[in-house]
Amino acid sequence: MDNTMYIRERGSLRRVAVGDIILAEPKPASSCRRTNPLVLRKEHFIFTYNDEGSLRYTTKSLFDITLLFVADNIQHVDSLVGFPEQIGDRLFAAAEENRAFLNPEISHKALKLFSDAYGGMVLGSLCLRNRFPLLHEWMDEIKTFHSLKSLDLFGCRLGDDHDIFQHLTSTSLAKSLNQLFIGGNNVSDVGLQRLTAPIRMMQKGLDRLLLLDVSYNPISERALRYLKCLPMLEKLNASGTNMKLGTGLKTTIWNVLGLIHSEKPLDSFEHSGCKTEGWAEQVVNQWETNGSQKSKQKKMEESRASALYFFGRQKFVRNVLNAAPLKSGSVDASSIEKLHFYKPAANNHMKGEPEPVPRALNHQVTSPCFNPKKRKQESNSCDASRQSSPTKRLCSSAFTAEEMDLLNSY
Repeated sequence: MDNTMYIRERGSLRRVAVGDIILAEPKPASSCRRTNPLVLRKEHFIFTYNDEGSLRYTTKSLFDITLLFVADNIQHVDSLVGFPEQIGDRLFAAAEENRAFLNPEISHKALKLFSDAYGGMVLGSLCLRNRFPLLHEWMDEIKTFHSLKSLDLFGCRLGDDHDIFQHLTSTSLAKSLNQLFIGGNNVSDVGLQRLTAPIRMMQKGLDRLLLLDVSYNPISERALRYLKCLPMLEKLNASGTNMKLGTGLKTTIWNVLGLIHSEKPLDSFEHSGCKTEGWAEQVVNQWETNGSQKSKQKKMEESRASALYFFGRQKFVRNVLNAAPLKSGSVDASSIEKLHFYKPAANNHMKGEPEPVPRALNHQVTSPCFNPKKRKQESNSCDASRQSSPTKRLCSSAFTAEEMDLLNSY
C-alpha cells in the first residue's frame, strides 16, 4: 500500500505522508448533528477501515469544509436571509457543535442572525417553567427569539417590573405569540397594568394572543380591565388568584372580556402540552447544563472557603437556603379552585353553563372608564364604550399620568 499522497494547497502541489495526518474518528455520512459537541473535527480527511481491515481515506466535500469554516466565523456573517433552510439547519448544527451559542461574546449576534433569517424554525416554542436562573442569565439571547408561538414563564420570579415585559409587548412578537404563561411570578394588578400599558396606549403588541395564564398571582378583579386590550383573547386561567368564583366574577369577566367559566379544567393549561421546539432546543439545554455546572462549582468553592471560618458557616447556609428556587408544588394544586374561562362560539354555550348576564342589564359592574369626578360628557362616552363588544380597546381617557410616563419611557 502506498503511504504517500499529494495535496494541492495554495496553488502548489506537495507530498504528505499518511503518518503525518491525525486520524479522525469515523462518522456516518448521513449524520448531520454530531453526537459529541465537545470534540471538534476540523480535518479535511476522513479515515476508515473496510471489511478486510485495510485503511482507506476520503476527503470531505467542499461543502462540508466551507460549512465548518463559516461556522467557525459565524460572528462575521452579516446575513443569512435568502439561504435555503436546509443549509441554515446544517450551519446552525455546526455552530452549535462549536459551542458558539455558549460564548457570551458572539451568542447574541449568532442567534439573531439565524432568527432574522429563519424565524420560527430556530425556536417556535420556549418553556422556561421554574427555570428562572436560565431566564436571567441568557436574557439577551432569549430576546432574539422573536417568532415564538408559545412562551412559558411560569415561576420565573418576574415581579411587577421585569425587563422581559418590554419584549413581550414588542412588535416583533406581536405577529406570532398566541400562548403566554406568566403564572406564579408574584405579578400584581400593578404588574398587569405595566405589562399592558403599551398595548392600551399604542394599540400594538400581543395582537394575536389567544391564551393567557395569570394563575397563582396576587391579582384581583380590578386587573381584568387591563386585559381588555387583548383583542383575540379566548382562554384565561386565573386559578389561585385573589378572585373568588361567583356570580359577580362571572358577570364581570363576561362584560369585560366576553369569556365564560368552564366547569371542567381546560387541557390548554396543562403543562404537559408545553415544550421547547426548534433548532435551538439543544442550545437551551446546553445553557441550563452549563449553568448548573457553574452553580455546583461555585457552591463547592464557597463551601470550602466558608469551612475555614467557623462563624461564617452559619451565614453561608442561610444564603444558600435563601437562594433556593421557589417551589410551585408547595401548594396543593388539586385543592385550588380552577378558574378557567373561555370564549364561547357564537350562540353556542357550554352545556350546563348559565347564560351570561347581558351587558345592558348589568349595572353593578364598574366600567373601566368610570370615574365620578369626570364631566358628564366623559361619563356618557364611557357608557357608550361599555355597550361595545368585549374585545374593544379601552378609551384613551382611562390612562393615568403614571401610564403616560410609562409610554414615554418606551
